Amino acid sequence: MLEKYLQDIGLNEKEAAVYLSLLSVEGSSVLDLAKKTKINRSTTYTVLESLSKKGLVSETTLGKKTHYQAEPPERLETYVERQKILLDEQANRLKDIIPKIKSVQREGGEKPIVQYFEGKEGIFALNESLYKNGDTTTEKTSYLIYPRDLLDEVFPENERAKFRKVRLNENIKSKVIYTKLKGDKIASDQTGERIRLDGSKYPITCDISIVGDSVRIGILGQKLSGIFIKSSDLANSLKSIFNALFDSLKKEEPGS
Repeated sequence: MLEKYLQDIGLNEKEAAVYLSLLSVEGSSVLDLAKKTKINRSTTYTVLESLSKKGLVSETTLGKKTHYQAEPPERLETYVERQKILLDEQANRLKDIIPKIKSVQREGGEKPIVQYFEGKEGIFALNESLYKNGDTTTEKTSYLIYPRDLLDEVFPENERAKFRKVRLNENIKSKVIYTKLKGDKIASDQTGERIRLDGSKYPITCDISIVGDSVRIGILGQKLSGIFIKSSDLANSLKSIFNALFDSLKKEEPGS
C-alpha cells in the first residue's frame, strides 16, 4: 500500500522499495540494501542517486564505508510541492510547445483520425467533437456547406440552435455556402458570411463543416449518419476548394 502511494506521487517501483527499506533502519550500505530489496547492486546505486536528487536520501561516511539514510517522511511534502510547481511551469510552457510539436507531426506525416456516428444524436455528438477536438487555437473560422431546405426538414429550429450555440460558445465565426430552393436568401450577419449556391443546378445532400484541422460530414439521407475526420492535409485542401468557390460566387453576386 505504501509503495503504491509513493509510486502515485512520482517514485518508480525501485525507488519506493529502497526509500521504505532505508526508513526501517538508521543507515545502510549499498550491499546490504541490495540484498534486502533484491535489486542488483549497480541498479541500487542508480536508484540512490535518483532519490538523492529528489531530496529523499542522504549519505554519510562511516570509516571507509558510505552509508545511506532516508530523509524524514515529512520531506515527501516538499517533494510533492516541488513536483506541483514543476507541473504548473510545464503546463504554462505547453502553450508555446504544442504548436511546435504539431509542426513536427506534420513534417513526419500525420495519421488521420476517422470516426463514424449514427442517427440524429450521433450527428449532435459529431458536431460537438468538431469544436472540442478540432484545432481551433489559431483559426476561429468555421467553413460550412449545407442544403438549407434539407437541413430544415431533418432538424427543427430549436435543434439547429444547438449547433449554432456550440460554435458560438467557442467564439468561432462561420463562412457559409448553402443551397436553398424555398424562401428568401439568408443574409450575412455578425456571426458570419453566407453566400447562396444554385441548388437546382448543384444539388447538395450533406452538411459539411471544416474547422481547424477537422472535417465533419453529416449525411442527411434516409439513414442519418456522420463522419468526423481529423487531418490537417484534408482540412486545408477542402478550405482551399471552399474559398475558391466562395470567391467565385461572390463575384457573381449583384453589386459585386
